[in-house]
Amino acid sequence: MDSLPIVLPAEPVEPKRPPVPFMAALVPVVAGVILWLVTGALLALCFSALGPVMVCASLIDGARVRRVARTRARSEHDAAWAQAEDDLRRRHADERERQRRRFPDVAGCLAEPPLRSAEPLDRDVVIVVGSGDRPSTVRATGADSTRAREFQERCGTLTDAPVTVPLGGGVCVRGAAPVRAAVVRALAAQLCLRFSPAQLALTGERDALAALGLDGFPHVSAARHGGLRVRIGSASEGVRDADAVICFAGLDEDVPDGVTTVLDVTEPRRAELRTPSTVLRVEAEGVSFDQACGIAASAAAGAESPALPDSIALADLSQPTSDAGLPAALGRGESDDVVLDIVEDGPHAIVTGTTGTGKSELLVSWVSAIAATHGPSEVSFVLADFKGGTAFEPLRALPQVAAVITDLDDAGARRGVSSLTAELRRRESALASAGARDVGSAGLSRLVIVVDEFAALVQEHPDLAAVFTDIAARGRALGMHLILGTQRASGVIRDALAANCPLRVSLRVAEASESRLMLGTDAAAELAGGAPSRGLALVRRPQDAGPCAMRVALTSPGDLRLIAARWATAEPAASPWLAPLPHVIALRELHAHRGGDAVVLGRADVPERQQQPEEILLVGQQRGLVVLGAPGTGRTSLLRAIAAQRPDALWMPHDGEAAWDALHAIAEGKRDAPALVLCDDLDAQLAQLPPEFAQVLAHRWEHLVRSAAGTTFVLTAARCTGPAGRILDLLPARALLRMPSRVEHVAAGGEASGFDSDRRPGRALFGGREVQLAWVGEQEVPAPTLAMDPAPWAPRADVSALVTPAAQAVVHRLAQAYPECEVRPVAPEAPVRGDRPVLLVAEADTWQRNWALWQRVRDTGEALIRAECAAELRQLGGVRETPPYARTHAGRAWSLTADAGITRVVIPALVGGG
Repeated sequence: MDSLPIVLPAEPVEPKRPPVPFMAALVPVVAGVILWLVTGALLALCFSALGPVMVCASLIDGARVRRVARTRARSEHDAAWAQAEDDLRRRHADERERQRRRFPDVAGCLAEPPLRSAEPLDRDVVIVVGSGDRPSTVRATGADSTRAREFQERCGTLTDAPVTVPLGGGVCVRGAAPVRAAVVRALAAQLCLRFSPAQLALTGERDALAALGLDGFPHVSAARHGGLRVRIGSASEGVRDADAVICFAGLDEDVPDGVTTVLDVTEPRRAELRTPSTVLRVEAEGVSFDQACGIAASAAAGAESPALPDSIALADLSQPTSDAGLPAALGRGESDDVVLDIVEDGPHAIVTGTTGTGKSELLVSWVSAIAATHGPSEVSFVLADFKGGTAFEPLRALPQVAAVITDLDDAGARRGVSSLTAELRRRESALASAGARDVGSAGLSRLVIVVDEFAALVQEHPDLAAVFTDIAARGRALGMHLILGTQRASGVIRDALAANCPLRVSLRVAEASESRLMLGTDAAAELAGGAPSRGLALVRRPQDAGPCAMRVALTSPGDLRLIAARWATAEPAASPWLAPLPHVIALRELHAHRGGDAVVLGRADVPERQQQPEEILLVGQQRGLVVLGAPGTGRTSLLRAIAAQRPDALWMPHDGEAAWDALHAIAEGKRDAPALVLCDDLDAQLAQLPPEFAQVLAHRWEHLVRSAAGTTFVLTAARCTGPAGRILDLLPARALLRMPSRVEHVAAGGEASGFDSDRRPGRALFGGREVQLAWVGEQEVPAPTLAMDPAPWAPRADVSALVTPAAQAVVHRLAQAYPECEVRPVAPEAPVRGDRPVLLVAEADTWQRNWALWQRVRDTGEALIRAECAAELRQLGGVRETPPYARTHAGRAWSLTADAGITRVVIPALVGGG
């Protein structure tokens, strides 16, 4: 239908009169006079006569130009009107043809039998009572003149168009007996041609129907359940036992109550239509008695043998063979088996149908029919079931089925569809290497990808829609074919994909627009629902002028066993993608680079390239790697695998004191930064320290990561937050194991769609792809344990001082532990020196009261402050920098001497007490 209005030409504009060239005429006159005055020659005055001559010539030429312009404008105006008239006639003719196709009368039904749906009718169904003037959708805009207004009025009226009325309101035909009988016959025959006996029944007196020649129609019988009953009879009988009535009466007889349409026939093909809203002159169609009998006989003959079988088995069809294509007899039509060839009719197909119409059975039969005559060396199938995972289960026994993916395995489905891109590239390379134009010349088998519920696949994985669009665009020459099943095509299958899927199969759909999108007609939306129409499909191939109906064949388990047995000795079709990564990959199974700078981390999965390369880390060249994951996900196993390949790596102990000492040694230059540093649970390591020490340790980590240019770091953590987060952010690469929640997965730098709560240990997201990390047993490379305690403290000076709580109890324990020393509490009157080393023990406040004694020990001896007395370290020792971290209640103390500064010592006698 033309959506734009007809633009009418505007009235031609009268050309303007050109101005008189007075100035151009005045110049010769003035020039002639001046010449005469200068030369005195009278002939110079003749030059002045050119001015009037030029004026006259200009006026004559202007008149000629206006006449030519006026003639041209009128000619263009007439041509534009002629074009508008032609456009109007064409649009009215198109609209009239559409109306006649939509609402055919008897002649239209005979010329082109309409497609019958199986849905029940209601009283709103319309009947064509003749042809006449009807409102048109054609509009005109533009000029505002009498002719334009008359044209616009003609635009809005469609002549000789079908005039319809609701059948449920009843129709009364009045007129002379022969004429009205002909009209009643035409109305009844029209209904019988448009609707099946299951939808409509003609009722009335048998003799009256026989007199009209209507008794031969198969619709003349007792009313069927769910069918619309239309009574044919005299107006005097009224409306009874029927859903609608077509009655006849004389011109002077009254119309029965309840009848809302009256057709007064004055003479053949001339009638006046009266309804509650209008009175209209129409041309009423008439059918003679002999014509009605002939039409009825034809309809009865067609009804005796149904066009489509109620059911058909796949074994009842004869499967064709072909060396070039993949033909398959998929069902039975009105006269013969329906054969579809995905190669010749495709290369791709779309199958639509609402739930319960038999779409899955159709796809199963299609695959089975192709596999019946083509072995695994000729064709292989990839089946994608996104409707619960059971539709294609029986087909797994066929050797042609290379792979089945379902919505129950989300990761497997994504991996399988992504791998099809690699299959495209592989086939392209094979064709290029063979110098062939298609798969037949290159010796490649065809790959048919069948998807049940394509809409669900695209909804769960929107990014995968581009894969199918790519296959649709390039699949013909590469031997890759798509059969996409979906409940609806609009809004699901994009235009770029649909344009490459010329083969269409539609079972019943819910909306007429869906049917038109698939088949070009409303036929699929007009199919009846329920069990009888299950498996009833409409097929439209590129060469078909319209859709053809068929009953889809059903595949039984026996059919599949026979097909599998036929190809039992053939080599099964190979999967178009590599096997999934194993759940555990031992380091010895990888080609571990135990020499050089390369360290194997695991095996990656790249389905879009059909590759599973080893993931490596170049020590000394790459800055490092962060591994994040919940406990038990394989973080420590990865570090063990790296340590097994690089024994020279520094695996930072989890113990805070050992880690502190190691970082301090590197920071102070006492130890060179190693080529590889490993640290497990960095966040937990910092969390176990008091805030003051954790801040200093984190700062040392940051300094080391920033400054050690030739060092590679592999750090693991459960979360990338707090002080550890700043350190981890310094490393560019990140591997994500299973996180406790989607929120933490996103916070760690992953995509929300990549979160998998069931991700197995050792499976990481690394660089946008899945990687199974290498595994090494704990007995092979044990992780570093807590650092061994250093040698116990022994007195190094004549006098030592200890700051500790519960001094009296500590004195007793130290006296037993150090019999070679004189251990005593602090007393002002007691001498400081003796024959043996002296160890003075007191609480902090006691030392405050004996400040002179404390200063004397500080200057000449060794001062010890227990780790539990961190505050006293600043008060008594005057230490402002953070001391080495020391665990509390573990016998740790800080030693202060004049020459060695502050160090950490271990006094075993203080462990667990005081």
